Amino acid sequence: MLSGLSWLALEVKDVAVARAFYEDVLELGALDDDALPGSLARSGEHVAFAAGDTAVVLRRPDALPRGGLHTHYAMSIPAGEYDDWWTTLESNGLELDEYLFGDAKSLYCYDPEGNCVELGQSDVDGPGVDGVFEVVLEVESLDDAESFYADLGFETVDRGDGRTRVRMHGPMALELWEPQLGLADARGGVHVDLGFETNDPAAAVDAVADRVVEREPLADGAGDGDAGAVRVRDPDGHFLTFHAP
Repeated sequence: MLSGLSWLALEVKDVAVARAFYEDVLELGALDDDALPGSLARSGEHVAFAAGDTAVVLRRPDALPRGGLHTHYAMSIPAGEYDDWWTTLESNGLELDEYLFGDAKSLYCYDPEGNCVELGQSDVDGPGVDGVFEVVLEVESLDDAESFYADLGFETVDRGDGRTRVRMHGPMALELWEPQLGLADARGGVHVDLGFETNDPAAAVDAVADRVVEREPLADGAGDGDAGAVRVRDPDGHFLTFHAP
């Protein structure tokens, strides 16, 4: 049902400071507003960066939807670049943690706003960061949230010990956490703003219409390919926008 993660928006107090981290340390390229989906357009101070096909958006909390707070998310890097990234981040004074998942290593660090950023070895071309492969959301009821996202096409692939977290696969890996500290003391994000590509935005909304808190059509002023875009808020306060590719 959902074919791609088009954006992840994060809330920042100081756009210039956050921009320096993402542009100079993580070496992401900035995106012009006209390169973004029309349904993402908004006024206020913000900047967006390309992480593969996903835009990582940094915005001040001056309107709704706000960006996510203390969001743990993961970005792909070519496996062979891992040691170079460790050296680069360490030379910038960042405290790093490392974890092994099967044969792949991930390093964890924090951006200036307290988001836990994971760089994981992946089968991507690069060079550098080449996609967002995981986002973690904090939820109140794991069962309810799992059911909600299953109806959007996500498939459960793992349940953590104690039934306080679930991992689901869809256009990216989605982890749902009841309040807790994870690896590297990471937390699930609150009021996270995610954009999803889908060939049928209306069908995506209809699949969860009985549980969304808000529903807002975004056709007016949308760019090419954004006709019929719809934004909803899930029961845990996360904003989801469904738009055509």
